[in-house]
Amino acid sequence: MVILKYITAYLEELFELSKEMAPYLLIGFFFAGILHVFFKKEKIARYMGSNKIKSAIYAALIGIPLPLCSCGVIPTGISFYKNGASKGATVSFLISTPQTGVDSILVTYSMLGLPFALIRPIVAFVSGIFGGAFTNFYASDKDKEKENLMENTQEEEVSGTIFKRFFKYAFVEFLQDISKWLIVGLLLAALISLLLPDDFFTSYINNPFLSMGIVLLASIPLYVCATGSVPIAAVLMMKGLSPGAALVFLMAGPATNAATITVLGKVLGKKALTAYLVSIIGMALAFGLFIDNFLPSEWFTQFLSAGHAGHQHNTIPVWLQTLSVLTLALLIINGYYQKYKHLIFKAKNTSEKRELYSVIKVEGMTCNHCKTSITKSLTTQGINVEDIDLLNSTVKIKGNIADEELIKETVNSLGYNYKGIINKPFKNKNMEIYKIAIKGMTCNHCTMSVEKTVKQISGIKDVKASLSDNSATIEGENINLEEIKKAVESIGYEYAGTLN
Repeated sequence: MVILKYITAYLEELFELSKEMAPYLLIGFFFAGILHVFFKKEKIARYMGSNKIKSAIYAALIGIPLPLCSCGVIPTGISFYKNGASKGATVSFLISTPQTGVDSILVTYSMLGLPFALIRPIVAFVSGIFGGAFTNFYASDKDKEKENLMENTQEEEVSGTIFKRFFKYAFVEFLQDISKWLIVGLLLAALISLLLPDDFFTSYINNPFLSMGIVLLASIPLYVCATGSVPIAAVLMMKGLSPGAALVFLMAGPATNAATITVLGKVLGKKALTAYLVSIIGMALAFGLFIDNFLPSEWFTQFLSAGHAGHQHNTIPVWLQTLSVLTLALLIINGYYQKYKHLIFKAKNTSEKRELYSVIKVEGMTCNHCKTSITKSLTTQGINVEDIDLLNSTVKIKGNIADEELIKETVNSLGYNYKGIINKPFKNKNMEIYKIAIKGMTCNHCTMSVEKTVKQISGIKDVKASLSDNSATIEGENINLEEIKKAVESIGYEYAGTLN
């Protein structure tokens, strides 16, 4: 009976915490989708190229509202760096982005009150600028001759209507990225609420600076997203943790983890990694002490007496909170279904015989309109176009090419530049297929980054990265595994050998 009592109390606390978060989380996902559709990172990379402090300011401003989870920010930041962003701007982006986002700011308001919701983006902005400026000073790459690729950066291909892209990102892809750690954060927060006495920190760790040190040591290697950290911080404050120490957790938890530290050291170098860690630790402690010593504690603790313990301070009707929890639960279930449905319903046998095809190189293709134009024109000439790859500027044509001159004239007449045949038909038995293990992929941004990078290797025809078993299936001719290893490791992931 005692165990059943604890289980019931745990589930009740979990449900109450979920009710607090769910409505604001759904609103946050809505704005995340809007930002994804209209806020293109390819267009903003050009503002991050200099070693001056303004590039760090731009990077922080860009990063604060972006709906990127703590792991998704890694490949995005590296992409900025490889496309011309300075080390300082990259570090500024990596510090400011994971601390906040439209979803986490709204959830912070719902569980920690307006003062915390306002100060989080301010802290992220200031710490990002400091980190970027310090990195430019301590680990500047001004002597490094780095080719600026920003002008040639190609925008990510998009398909479907704006609404479809908005909905797919906001309520499927982005939710997939953070749902695991959101669930972990809620489960852990409910457990802490149940097990720790209400006066734990005031009775046992009464020194605020000591509390900050303990929280900081626990936060740095820990992975927790900006949204998932909020219920944990709220419950810890209910147990007596100071607002400053809670802010340290809200800063260091999302901004640092073992994966980020490893990747930064590998891509940006040890000096940049040192600047990154010093900036986060220094700024977290500085702002934590500032809040505890110079701002009224009532600003940050009034939500405790106003009602989290009684769950009465929220003006949203209970029925709407409950409906939001059910909606969020269904969306999370759907996200996992979409992610793992290929394991439930086995796809067609991949050993099925493939068509013969040829591949031609065409320069000047940049968008879906280009694909449609070339496909339509070649089809009217009796040429069967199987696929067009904008990234590699290639057109895949079924069968042998009977009249290359006709194809050349058709393509050039549309304003593109035909560069010739780069691959002639081959049968399935000559196709090489490798399945490799890749460590460090944790979200959709990771898989897209791996696929895009490996596809650029000569001879590679198709790449499918999978989060379910941390692997990538690669098809092509004359596959060089050493080149694939270098490509994977160049974007911060670990190549762990073949699986077949």
